[in-house]
Amino acid sequence: MLDIGPIHRKEYEIDDGEPGVVVMAEAPGRIHYLGEHGESKAALLLSSAIDRYIRVAVSARKDNSLRFFAADLGERKRTTLVNLKYKREDRWSNYVKVAIHVFAELGYPVKGLNFTIAGNIPQQIGLASSSAIEVAAAVALRGFLKASVSDRELLSRLNASQLVFFGKDTDYIDYQIMLAAKKDSFFVVDEASREIRKFKSPFAKYKFLLTDSRVPRFGVEDELKRRQADVRKGLELLSQKRQGISFRSFVTSDLVESLGDLPEEIRRRCMHVVQELRRVNNAEEAMKKQDYAVLSKIFFHSHESLRDLYEVSCPEIDWLVKRSQENEGVLGSRMSGQGFGGCTYTIGSEKALEDYRRRFEDYERIFGFHPQTYEIRPATGARLVPA
Repeated sequence: MLDIGPIHRKEYEIDDGEPGVVVMAEAPGRIHYLGEHGESKAALLLSSAIDRYIRVAVSARKDNSLRFFAADLGERKRTTLVNLKYKREDRWSNYVKVAIHVFAELGYPVKGLNFTIAGNIPQQIGLASSSAIEVAAAVALRGFLKASVSDRELLSRLNASQLVFFGKDTDYIDYQIMLAAKKDSFFVVDEASREIRKFKSPFAKYKFLLTDSRVPRFGVEDELKRRQADVRKGLELLSQKRQGISFRSFVTSDLVESLGDLPEEIRRRCMHVVQELRRVNNAEEAMKKQDYAVLSKIFFHSHESLRDLYEVSCPEIDWLVKRSQENEGVLGSRMSGQGFGGCTYTIGSEKALEDYRRRFEDYERIFGFHPQTYEIRPATGARLVPA
């Protein structure tokens, strides 16, 4: 990843002999291993931060302009505090604006500011790089302004600003993970209560590999909306028999009996949601016991459920998961992200992952896409770093 301290100083002509005038922070990407396609606002997720980061540097200007420089892209944007609003053409800089809005609303003296950003979080495969920009910019500004703002308040304020700028408030869980993460730690995240349970990774002897399938994705949002509508309809039909329920009511009940009267497609979607809730709970217990045999079944069964019940996988992703299973030493593999392409994660020994990579020539020959891989580890959360 680029060292943006010197880049920032050169871009904005800041004297190297002026210590402390540039403040820099970084925030990690995050990955969900289980639970992504659950009941809206009530899912359970098995997640971690990853050791891929966005860094943001900030310094003061003598005028009232807000300047943004994406060092990776060589792109520059600008605005003013008076015009601090979402603009489609401003793309990546809109996420920095979210953080600026937080401190402006809190009454801190936000005037002219310079920002530089860079990072190594892979894009467009569901690793929350945009949320990482917001969190890194917010932590950098908190340090720069010496603001007395707790992580809890920062979470709430970021969520509110996200709603102002983008009309959605879906990133609260991402913010939580990015601020609370510790090295080699996993979380079970409860979307309903916004509580997280943290525990140490049992995978010290294993490696983690992300594989970007490189499959072009079209119409994904519409497909996901249809599945979410099926889940809502299923819950609505079930609520006619039992008031005030969520899918958690069915985790310990007889699934076939409870869901058997639903229309077939809706039943399949709902079966996935309920079974995934069980898998997250079972995975947490298995990880704490270091029961790798159980974990392996959970990860592979979760992918099968995404393929057969929720139907958000695709032949390329299924091929990658299947080939990983054929290598001795692979603990688990599964689709991650929205689906219909995107990436898989694979957990295994170093040799097993090397053997798995050797299959990629076949993948490219069969499907015509060249997969891209990234080694990752569960990592520490957002923090100030030397500029």
